Amino acid sequence: MPRFDAAYYKRFYYDPATRAADPDYARRQARFIASYLKFVELPVESILDMGCGVGRVLRALGREFPGASVTGVEYSDYLCERHGWEHGSVVDYAGKPRDLVVCADVLAYLNNRNCARAIDNLARLTRGALYLGALTREDRPVVDTERTDPDQQVRSLAWYRRHLRKHFVAIGGGLFLKKPMRVTMWALDMLE
Repeated sequence: MPRFDAAYYKRFYYDPATRAADPDYARRQARFIASYLKFVELPVESILDMGCGVGRVLRALGREFPGASVTGVEYSDYLCERHGWEHGSVVDYAGKPRDLVVCADVLAYLNNRNCARAIDNLARLTRGALYLGALTREDRPVVDTERTDPDQQVRSLAWYRRHLRKHFVAIGGGLFLKKPMRVTMWALDMLE
């Protein structure tokens, strides 16, 4: 497992020459998540970001849902000390369920057993919607290998879908609604 220290975050988050995404990406991501959930009328009063990193998406979601309680959980001791995040792992974090849970670019750092446990834990933590981002084998043709951490474990899309469908319904764009769904969705809005 890579060291999630200052050098890691400088390379993948802060250095414009090597970062995986620019800061505006997090704002666009948060606007998309918020717009879709507002469109389907899913109330969001609490947000949990599991593996919140430097907090760009979490802060942007806080602006999209003013008044919602926001909690950032991070595995990196360095980031917890620097930003004041709650220390924890997606595999066994024991917090209370939230309306919206975000988990982006975390699961690929886990082996299959812990990844499956993490998905089960995300289901326990999610009351309404999950936003999940993870590289899959099917993404290889479009991945910029110069800006992507090579220490990630890349699984198939089928592997993720098999584990997610026990708990969630995919509605596109990385968004999943917890079963049973709290909102009405048309069949064509769902991916499976």
